[in-house]
Amino acid sequence: MRSAFSISSQFLYFLSVVLILLLFTDCAKKGTPSGGPRDTIPPVMLRSSPENYSTHFKGSEIEIRFDEYIKLKDLQTELVISPPLKNNPFITPLNTSKVLKIKINDTLAPNTTYVFNFGNSITDNNEGNVYKDFKYVFSTGDYIDSLKLKGRIKDAEKAVPEFPVTVMLYEINEKYTDSIIFSEKPRYVTGTKDTTGIFEFTNLKAGRYRIAALREKTRNYLYNPKEDKIGFLQEEVRVPTDTTLTISLFKEALEYKAGKGSLVAKHHVIFGYTGAEDSIQIRMLNDKPVDFSEVFFKDEQKDTIHYWYKPMVNADTLVFSMKHKERVDTVKVRFKELYRDSLNISMMHSGPLKLKDTVKFRVSVPIASTDSSKVRVMTSDSVLVKNRFYINTKMNVAEIYFDKKEEKEYKLLLEPGAITDFFGRENDSLQVGIRTRSFSDYGSLRLTLENVNQEKMPIIVQLVDDKYAVVAEDYLTELREVYFDELLPNKYLLRIIFDSNKNRRWDSGNYLKGLLPEKVIYYPRKLDVRANWSLNEKFRLK
Repeated sequence: MRSAFSISSQFLYFLSVVLILLLFTDCAKKGTPSGGPRDTIPPVMLRSSPENYSTHFKGSEIEIRFDEYIKLKDLQTELVISPPLKNNPFITPLNTSKVLKIKINDTLAPNTTYVFNFGNSITDNNEGNVYKDFKYVFSTGDYIDSLKLKGRIKDAEKAVPEFPVTVMLYEINEKYTDSIIFSEKPRYVTGTKDTTGIFEFTNLKAGRYRIAALREKTRNYLYNPKEDKIGFLQEEVRVPTDTTLTISLFKEALEYKAGKGSLVAKHHVIFGYTGAEDSIQIRMLNDKPVDFSEVFFKDEQKDTIHYWYKPMVNADTLVFSMKHKERVDTVKVRFKELYRDSLNISMMHSGPLKLKDTVKFRVSVPIASTDSSKVRVMTSDSVLVKNRFYINTKMNVAEIYFDKKEEKEYKLLLEPGAITDFFGRENDSLQVGIRTRSFSDYGSLRLTLENVNQEKMPIIVQLVDDKYAVVAEDYLTELREVYFDELLPNKYLLRIIFDSNKNRRWDSGNYLKGLLPEKVIYYPRKLDVRANWSLNEKFRLK
């Protein structure tokens, strides 16, 4: 028989074990890191030397101390210094530190307020919390300029502007000329950060200014018409003002300039150019055989003219005149032995064809003639369909049109001799298949325009996709209903172009000539075109 003492000892031992296990469990729970609440507080500036908003600034070094370790992110795109400095300052930390240092490598202008806007480049080291739009401001004079100017950037052709955009102010004084934008940095500079296009100048002094905006490829605050978009106001800006400015950004239509010529194949020369290609005429100036002939046309995508000639010309250097309107350039091309281009024909369209579409064939060599008797269009059950076969001489494209029915398959056959090229060669036999969709696969749009008087005519109504490719278009010289059918299901943008010069296309502006682009307005929302559905919309123009 066990004693009471033994039972009591066992019970105490058991209790001790349980308590120890509970203690370890509790300790284990307490020892497991929970992470705690996430740090969402951005860095805080403690002090700076010299102090922010100092006057009579004479030094070249600035130190700004924060309450935690910071790093600089996207500094080259985020930092805006106004007025711009000739030489970029040296700014640290390159990695991480509690101190931001600025080493100025320029001679500062007297009596000038400088603004270092760091945008969203300053973040804490651990969580990346952003110190938004931190500005360090100082003046080399007696006071800090404090006037402001606000505005919005739009895109002249697109619904939403690109960003970032640099907005610049040039002081109108005895040194100002319109061409200053090509060679000198502006007095003040700011920028946009997102697709709202909102901008604001701060710390301006009172005065008269010209304003311009650039979507720059190279961020140097100088206008390069070949690469940059530009926007400007025709009138000067007077500061102070309560007016909110609106500037439309556009890619300037370049002035015509002839480029170089190059022999790329036997009897085939290409000529580069910039600017408008309309009315370019190319002629060979060498002594030529009696039976000499030449032909040229524009490349589909590049600013290039393709030129062919025959027969061979006996010369080491081919000399050409390249005429555009009243301007005539002489272009020389060194002769070299090359193989002649092959005759290649390919269909330009892929996928199902719309009922109103024309079948187009890209031809690699100029088309001399076509023979419609050697072109056949057949249904899937070999029934012949009448067609029209012709040449688009401007683009060197062979086109076939025929009446199509929905949900049908067709075979197109180009027999040898359907196309004869510039050198007398005939095409090989070519057969392609096409098909059409059902009417129910498409949607349609019926559009009623309001508040449009004859003074606003003509206008171009365009439906464009998200890449601004034109899907459907109508040209109106008087007010009437607009109807677009055979629209593939998608979300589209609708825009109106006011064709002020009546040339049936949108025209860009020109900075030096003071010309603004033609006005474009967009329907306030995207149109959701659905299969087997017709949209009926009203658009009241402002």
